[in-house]
Amino acid sequence: MSALPAKAEEAPACDELLVAGNSEYPPFLWRDPAEPDRVIGAVPAVLEELFAELGIRIQVRHVGPWSRTLESARTGRIDLVAGAFLTDERQQYLDYVVPSLAPIPTVVWMPRDEAFDYRQWSDLKGRTGATLFGNSFGQAFDAYAEANLRIEGVRSIEQAFKMALMGRVDYVLYEALQGRVKLASKGELEDFQSSGLFVSVENLYIAFSKRSRCNTPELREAFADALVRMRGEGRVQEYIADFTQRYINNGTKP
Repeated sequence: MSALPAKAEEAPACDELLVAGNSEYPPFLWRDPAEPDRVIGAVPAVLEELFAELGIRIQVRHVGPWSRTLESARTGRIDLVAGAFLTDERQQYLDYVVPSLAPIPTVVWMPRDEAFDYRQWSDLKGRTGATLFGNSFGQAFDAYAEANLRIEGVRSIEQAFKMALMGRVDYVLYEALQGRVKLASKGELEDFQSSGLFVSVENLYIAFSKRSRCNTPELREAFADALVRMRGEGRVQEYIADFTQRYINNGTKP
């Protein structure tokens, strides 16, 4: 027991984390209209509460599009990814924390006037879709899409929805809640129809960069314990519901 304080003193102190995520992901994360380099939403709120309990400050920043966020985690330029689906490729440079934040269903978003019947992945064959660069919808679907589907990567989900309305793509692959919130905030929800069946349902995790000096088994365990307690109290869902309404009401206004 007496050796523990000495070891702790030898390790570099970790009192602040640089955090980034998908900044186009309301109600979980989006850029603060009043301070565009800052990211707000349900996930930052959860993280701020949990890390405050652990005595660690966090900065949740916009570092670029989602693909750049993942690259920043891979190279260690950020400490923590605020929400990511689990894939084998990402596990090479991320340490995921269990439990997850929440299950996230993905749907097919179609212009209402050009909607088609979606029942299974093969119904997307012969059509062109759009989604964000770097998005994953589960390893099974990703592999199927790579071999069978034509899906264009774009830098913002607004661009993808605009392309669909212009007839440049037939559908947008995006999460059910996030798509509804994004479209509702812009008054465009009635222009689209989502598939009744999910493309996939993936769990959203918090993940540490393997190159972060703050990434220790002890910190991951303490964070996981706090998240288990917070989920059990219903606090995570409360934050999601709260920020869903906030974004729909005024998320894109200064």
